[in-house]
Amino acid sequence: MPAQPIGDIPPLTGALPAGVAQGSAQRTWSAYVHVPYCRVRCGYCDFNTYTSTDLGPGANREDFRAGIAAEMDLAAGVLNRAGVARRPLDTVFFGGGTPTLLAAEVLAGVLQDLQERWPLAAGAEVTTEANPDTLTPAYIDTLAAAGFTRISLGMQSAVPHVLETLDRTHDPRRIPEVVQWIKAAGLQVSLDLIYGTPGESLEDWRRSVEVALANEPDHISAYSLIVEPGTKMGSQVRRGELPMPDEDDLADKYELADALFAAAGLHWYEVSNFSTGPDTRCRHNLAYWQEGDWWGFGAGAHSHVGGTRFWNAKHPRAWAARLAAGQSPAVGREVLGPDTREVERIMLAARIEHGLRRDSLPDGATAYLNRFERMGLLEDDPIWFAPTVSGRLMADYMVRELSDLLI
Repeated sequence: MPAQPIGDIPPLTGALPAGVAQGSAQRTWSAYVHVPYCRVRCGYCDFNTYTSTDLGPGANREDFRAGIAAEMDLAAGVLNRAGVARRPLDTVFFGGGTPTLLAAEVLAGVLQDLQERWPLAAGAEVTTEANPDTLTPAYIDTLAAAGFTRISLGMQSAVPHVLETLDRTHDPRRIPEVVQWIKAAGLQVSLDLIYGTPGESLEDWRRSVEVALANEPDHISAYSLIVEPGTKMGSQVRRGELPMPDEDDLADKYELADALFAAAGLHWYEVSNFSTGPDTRCRHNLAYWQEGDWWGFGAGAHSHVGGTRFWNAKHPRAWAARLAAGQSPAVGREVLGPDTREVERIMLAARIEHGLRRDSLPDGATAYLNRFERMGLLEDDPIWFAPTVSGRLMADYMVRELSDLLI
């Protein structure tokens, strides 16, 4: 599990620095709720998750809603004292872990608790991640009645041996049934896929993409596998038991997926995300990428308000103990300076379709853009930084090059 970022120690009250309120009325407002519980810890996963059903008072599943509500109260007070505009929530996202290990009534209750402090905006997007083996029609109907609008389903692969390598326990044959339940409840469906698992052939990946598309989802996220140090898979790769994903293989799989998605009517809007149209994009993730404000509730959750990032104690017991003592659960923060904010703006916007205007780049960028076009990484677009398929794979390289202009 990765270490927390290195940052300044925030005050125990959680007070935000002066200046975060400036422009807040014009920024989007979102909530992320981290549910740290998992039935099984997948070998590739380095997220902040725990398989124990008993993490102790305040940190276990039975106390989850009350703990999140306590952090909501603290957040409301911190934002009010900072003068940040009280806005309706544009998006809410329950992530994990496996949020749907909690009873549907608990997730619905947490959403209700949020709305008591920050009403939902008209047309707000409310998403939960879910594993296919945790859902039933009744569960989904409860979420829909509570105001959820979208489920992000952890499909990952349609090939049993790939799922086994990933330590995923669901039966891939259940995916079509679960997708139909979600659609019948009137919710949007996003399918999450991973490519590059050791032992996954190009044909294995083609099968996963084709099975995903056969379910006619509104949205697909397709992420390349990253082998993280400290994970079970990281140890297996280090010992030579599994091969490290190959960069050329990853590129081939991305290009195949992009072609198949496009043929099925799913268009890229961010390097790893594809949707049937603007109305089915994940607006919560766009809020992250477009410098919105959000508060992350729960153990290890990260927040961003007006150029200040902060993050909570990682272990659920430490998070719960701080709240029980009347303290902010935030254990670190970073106040972003103008140069850092500009580099991050370019870094994130460059990954979004029509996210970065050429005339918003620093002086001297034209020579870089011309070189990227000659390399086949950018389209010849006079207005937008418009990556080709190859350019999407090289987006980080282009951003590093452009960031030299800011140093």
